[in-house]
Amino acid sequence: MIGYGDRERTQCEVVRLFRETHPNLPPLNQGTISKIEAQYREMGHVRKVPSKRQAVVDDDKKLNLLLALEENPITPARQLARDIKTQKKLRL
Repeated sequence: MIGYGDRERTQCEVVRLFRETHPNLPPLNQGTISKIEAQYREMGHVRKVPSKRQAVVDDDKKLNLLLALEENPITPARQLARDIKTQKKLRL
């Protein structure tokens, strides 16, 4: 395993050393170390990665966007979506 400090260590050793070195922080367990190691091996870093959520679009919005796209096929879809959103705000 890629260890904590200057050499390779087991996950249990890493947990013990972390608890000794940082007694004021919440304790880590072996499962946490295992997840961190897996993420490092997969991605090459342990930074937090934002989740990718897909936007939920109802049928009315889809229809309005398709109609706007049909009227003006050159305009980018993002611009059309912004225009539709602006139109709704103006109607309120």
